[in-house]
Amino acid sequence: MVIKVFLASSSGSTAIKKKQQDVVGFLEALKIDYAPLDIASNEDNRMWMRENVPGEKKPTNGIPLPPQIFNEEMYCGDYDTFFEAKEDNTVYEFLGLTPPPGSKEAQQAEKAQKLHNGSGTEEDLDDDTTRKVAEEEEQEEGEEDRVEDNHLVSEEEEELRELEEEEEQASEED
Repeated sequence: MVIKVFLASSSGSTAIKKKQQDVVGFLEALKIDYAPLDIASNEDNRMWMRENVPGEKKPTNGIPLPPQIFNEEMYCGDYDTFFEAKEDNTVYEFLGLTPPPGSKEAQQAEKAQKLHNGSGTEEDLDDDTTRKVAEEEEQEEGEEDRVEDNHLVSEEEEELRELEEEEEQASEED
């Protein structure tokens, strides 16, 4: 399986360049083979990428920006979903690859499998899993947060929204 990373070699956006470097650097650090495919100098690459990014993953203008990541023909995701997988130690799963033995991801999968099969105990959980469970419980118990339009709004977001509204009202009064 070949991981295809669609990049723009001559992007004027520093944000896109940094995202591309982050993806490529991380894949190289993990020694994951990938094929960098330039969409700036190769029209076929650009058209293939645009046609194969699923509709629900395309931005409102319909043109997906690099980097876009595929495993052969299977769409893996864009930079944001790659970043989430990196933060969650699930990059191999994100890429549709089997994690190498001994990697954090392989250890997490092994522990999850033991717990799922009932052969493990809670003591088998590692610190990351314990932390995630605690964070989920804390979030559920969080009385400062509230649900608005089916998504969680944190106390900080609510304060920011109130400050913005106050600023708008003050500018309207002037």
